Amino acid sequence: MTPGQLGEVLGMPPIPRGTWEEEALYASPAALRRGEVPEEMAARLRALPGVAEVRVRPGGWLEIVVTVPGELVTEVGPVPPGLADAPSAAVSATASSSAVSAPVAVPGILRGAGTSPWDDFPRTWQNPGFVVRYAHVRAVAVQRWAAELGVGGTFRPELLDGREDRAVLRALAEVYGRRVSRDPGWAAYAEQLALAYHDAFERAPALPSGDKEPKALHTARVRLARAVRDVLAEAFAAIGETPPDRL
Repeated sequence: MTPGQLGEVLGMPPIPRGTWEEEALYASPAALRRGEVPEEMAARLRALPGVAEVRVRPGGWLEIVVTVPGELVTEVGPVPPGLADAPSAAVSATASSSAVSAPVAVPGILRGAGTSPWDDFPRTWQNPGFVVRYAHVRAVAVQRWAAELGVGGTFRPELLDGREDRAVLRALAEVYGRRVSRDPGWAAYAEQLALAYHDAFERAPALPSGDKEPKALHTARVRLARAVRDVLAEAFAAIGETPPDRL
């Protein structure tokens, strides 16, 4: 169950809550907004595949726990059509692939573009601009290295269950609400996603080490890195900056 699928049922993007370390939780005021009985909407949601639990909170808000949070990366792709001034050349996400596609940066500027909020220097972890740009560089590099190492096969989203993987998924889940928000806060969001991805890059590697053979977990993490790359590229474009492939 993905945020997009939930959004179709709710009539609005679900709101990710919590850390997702224990459960992948979304909240929604959809029943209140639509004038429906919360318990009735909760019952419909409980019948959907991929929904583990639905709780009705005081005040009518719904809490929805999904079974496989990693499924969300199957619908995270390049900048949505209609938002970009120039067509995106990034590779779209698919549910499975026999090989990892080489990355292509998203050029152009989206509406609302302006001066970058980040400095280029110093290139240290104390500079949010460096943190975000380097995260995109790393995510792009993972796609390139994965292709060279032959990382591929069927994407298994259930394998993205480690602490670092879930933290990245939690950050990615916010992109749906940001896209429809009047004040999306792309810069702050990109910093949050970048920090989560750096942790995953260093502690939950997407590529096999040494002479080890690639496993299904590597394929899943390469796919996760692709989603990070695409969402960061979207954030860069929204603020009027071309995402770097190298620093």
